[in-house]
Amino acid sequence: MSLISRIRDRNQVGDQSQVLLAREKEHRDIKKESAFNELKAKLHFRLLNLLDLARLAETSENILQEDLRRGVEFILAEENLAIAQPEKDRLCKEIRDELLGYGPLTPLLRDPGVGDILVNGYNKVYVERQGKLELTSVRFNDNGHLQKIIEKIAGGVGRRIDESTPMVDARLPDGSRVNAIIPPLALDGPALSIRKFSKDPIKVRDLIEFESITPEIAQVLEASVKARLNILISGGTGTGKTTFLNVLSSFISNDERIITIEDSAELQLQQDHVVRLETRPPNLEGLGEVTQRDLVRNALRMRPERIILGEVRGGESLDMLQAMNTGHDGSLATIHANSTRDALTRLETMVSMAGLNLPDKAIRHQIASAIHIVLQLARLSDGSRKMLSLHEIVGMEGDTITMQEIFAFELMGVTEERKVKGQFVVSGIRPRFMKRLEAMGLKLPTHLFRQNP
Repeated sequence: MSLISRIRDRNQVGDQSQVLLAREKEHRDIKKESAFNELKAKLHFRLLNLLDLARLAETSENILQEDLRRGVEFILAEENLAIAQPEKDRLCKEIRDELLGYGPLTPLLRDPGVGDILVNGYNKVYVERQGKLELTSVRFNDNGHLQKIIEKIAGGVGRRIDESTPMVDARLPDGSRVNAIIPPLALDGPALSIRKFSKDPIKVRDLIEFESITPEIAQVLEASVKARLNILISGGTGTGKTTFLNVLSSFISNDERIITIEDSAELQLQQDHVVRLETRPPNLEGLGEVTQRDLVRNALRMRPERIILGEVRGGESLDMLQAMNTGHDGSLATIHANSTRDALTRLETMVSMAGLNLPDKAIRHQIASAIHIVLQLARLSDGSRKMLSLHEIVGMEGDTITMQEIFAFELMGVTEERKVKGQFVVSGIRPRFMKRLEAMGLKLPTHLFRQNP
């Protein structure tokens, strides 16, 4: 055999040995992790009977850690088990997350850099950071463990998820949006989606810093809200509609009575005089459902000065338009659509869902007279979120709602780092709503609407 052949054979043997060693290490790690999870489950069960959870939830972090440490050490001594200090610290941390948090999700929920948390089964957890998705090392013990966490989240807002109701929309105490779906509808195990909300609500200066809008656009939006114009915020999933709605609502005076209506309460209004309403799904017998349309009708009897609708989804759109046309101006709402024109078309379709068989032209007249401004938001290819356009509704021409664009974001390609290039442009049209702003003592500089050179 030649020298080259012997070297090749030796290298092949070495490669095979490396593969075998890697497999053995992986097998040992899996076995060790399985034993750790088994011990954690055992301690978790014992601690439920040993500790006063109501008291723990109200204590400081240091006292909580000390109580858990003592409980873990007591059970380990009773079971005559000896483990290393790092593993003991990890046990205390993970058991605390199981008892008072949401298990493996707790560190992700605390991480301010994480936007969305997407769980595709017990062993695949993705997060969004700076607009990009990435796979994490977070794992649940099994699908049963994941489902218990989902049930805990749903139960926290009085909702349930089981085989009879395998889908749920819920929220976390901080307002973060949660959607979960379980078998038999989810074929590969429970799936969980969490849209996190910042503990410190995003303000208009943050939108300017993120270059989502310009200072000039912010001035116009602030004046429009203060002048009680009705504004519809349009955009696709994940474009920041609710965040933008929160920012616009911050311009509302603190002495106005605000009624918010949502499927799942997410808005973070800072005013004092706010009444928050949330829909209710039907019970097991199919009874007791309270829809957004029911809440809009009820809100009109509550002397609202502003009505904020989290998202227009169905027949409540007709009641919303009628409210806007009968003195409840200054309302805000969001809608799923890919353009401002699509938003009006979708709104028209939703009004027809109310079942009153109104002529198309009558519906369009309602929309044209009720809504003053339509904003279009988008999430661009680099993960950034922008306001793509601000349209003013100016009336009807024949059977068509007419609009004029005041501001727009003009895309100009991408950089070598795959960052989107573009600029905000001004159409040069002076909005018709300026008369209303001036009548209410809100004067904007004329250069705001001067066309870009």
